[in-house]
Amino acid sequence: MDPLHDPEPAADADTIAALATAVGGPIAIIRLSGPGAVATAAALWRGQKPLDQPPYRTLHLGQVATAEGTLDNQVLAVFMPGPHSYTGDDVVELHCHGGALAARRVLLELLQCGCRHAAPGEFTQRAFLNGRLDLTQAEAVADLIAAQSTAALHLANRQLAGVLGRQVNGLYDALATDLADLESRLDFPEEDLDWEAAPAVRERLEQTRASLEQLWASRHQGEVLRDGVRLVLAGPPNVGKSSLLNAILGRDRAIVTELPGTTRDTLEEWAHVRDLPLQLIDTAGLRDDSPDPIEQCGMARSRESLQTAHVVVWVFDATLPYAPQAWPELPTPAAVLLVGNKRDLADRLPAPPPPPAGALLVSALTGAGLELLFDAVERLVWTRPQAGDSAVAVSARHAALLAATLPALQDASERVGTQDWELAAVALRAALADLGRITGRTADPDLLHTIFARFCIGK
Repeated sequence: MDPLHDPEPAADADTIAALATAVGGPIAIIRLSGPGAVATAAALWRGQKPLDQPPYRTLHLGQVATAEGTLDNQVLAVFMPGPHSYTGDDVVELHCHGGALAARRVLLELLQCGCRHAAPGEFTQRAFLNGRLDLTQAEAVADLIAAQSTAALHLANRQLAGVLGRQVNGLYDALATDLADLESRLDFPEEDLDWEAAPAVRERLEQTRASLEQLWASRHQGEVLRDGVRLVLAGPPNVGKSSLLNAILGRDRAIVTELPGTTRDTLEEWAHVRDLPLQLIDTAGLRDDSPDPIEQCGMARSRESLQTAHVVVWVFDATLPYAPQAWPELPTPAAVLLVGNKRDLADRLPAPPPPPAGALLVSALTGAGLELLFDAVERLVWTRPQAGDSAVAVSARHAALLAATLPALQDASERVGTQDWELAAVALRAALADLGRITGRTADPDLLHTIFARFCIGK
């Protein structure tokens, strides 16, 4: 079995190793974490002093060698003792020369010395298990790597700094205090204790619920910034959909000809417009009379793309009457924007055909009208209310847990209003269980596996 792809699960006390950089770059960083990190690295690294002697967290120049010979004659090594390291365990990093073969040889030798190859996301998972990060911060590491825009990068950095986690933990602690109050009423019903009046307790619960609703309201903003907007360019053949794709990208990505039906399949590219990550999908032209089976397959894929779009830009030829090329009201959950292309040619006509109400006119050739198109897309994307500061825009996982927390919390509030303390406590405990899963305070192993499995190896 290839030791670089050993599927066996890890024990928490294992020492793990993996490449922390992409294969083939000029520098390869191999990361080790665990109780045997220093001993394993020391079996190969040769320097002027041992890695486990101070000063720590300092790069030292040496070599990586075995009894058979030198693997890399110039290697920088750094030892970061736990608990003040990324994972909370002892961590060693070896900065070697890049290249797929050289880095692989060093990593294989480290595995032969007793450590185990890390699973995807295992370094960050250990950081969570050792209390260095909460779950929102751990997820932010993956978001940071996958960020497609400056706004998404800002969001990931703020979440990694703990902004969302602190807010959720503060609300969790407030609810835990309220639960303690409710349980004391159940445990000591005959005692004459100075309990707050029910309206005051209920008001506090409602304030917490309002804060959680504000977080939940940011889910659309989080979805857009993290996952991007699927914008489908659709329309009849030969209206300039591919030309419009090239104009938005600022380069010739799609083949453009005068022949109808040039695009036979969907073509996907990422673009950034007004700091929005857009996944642009150029589709085959839609018409009813194509005898070409390949074009028919392309049109079927075009219709499928409409089902997953956030925004559909229906492109028509502004030099021709709109009625024969009108949006056919195909079923789609997306917002539809009518855009007439070839504005430059339409302007030369003595009597250009009138566009439909609300349509935009653009020229993929000259770029005229593109800014208006971008304005319209931006308005459509942000049609739903935003929560304000993008620093706390929640992910789909967070939103699902908040959606479960809110009705339970409302139930608890209503039970407090009727002074049904026992049922109020049951509902509040359910709300706390779901809310705690956001930061990992009440996380279970299956949840952790789901989250960290989407990380790349070495993170």
